[in-house]
Amino acid sequence: MKNVKDFLEKNTADYHEDLIESLRDPEEAAAYLKVALEEYEQDRDSEFFLKALRNVAEAQGGISVLAKKTHLNRQNLYRALSGKGNPTFITLETIMHALGFRLSIELLETAAA
Repeated sequence: MKNVKDFLEKNTADYHEDLIESLRDPEEAAAYLKVALEEYEQDRDSEFFLKALRNVAEAQGGISVLAKKTHLNRQNLYRALSGKGNPTFITLETIMHALGFRLSIELLETAAA
């Protein structure tokens, strides 16, 4: 799976600009983050979700703008939203709120049965 992600990242660079443009729409950004979180739930690889947050931040003006909104250090944000990042819960919540989103709880379908 990782090789596919690497291949796609290397061979779809032109798509990145279109992606960022589409993520300027809050509804598109919300759907994108939802899919990224669902991917995380399936493979427990947080890299895709953190990169998705970074893409949404880029669409909203970049890490510098996010740093001003969150009052977090820009370098720490770059690190937290990198593929190897491991932000704390409060950092993640702060980033999500600054981007215009919140974490929420949903009942698992299997738990409801």
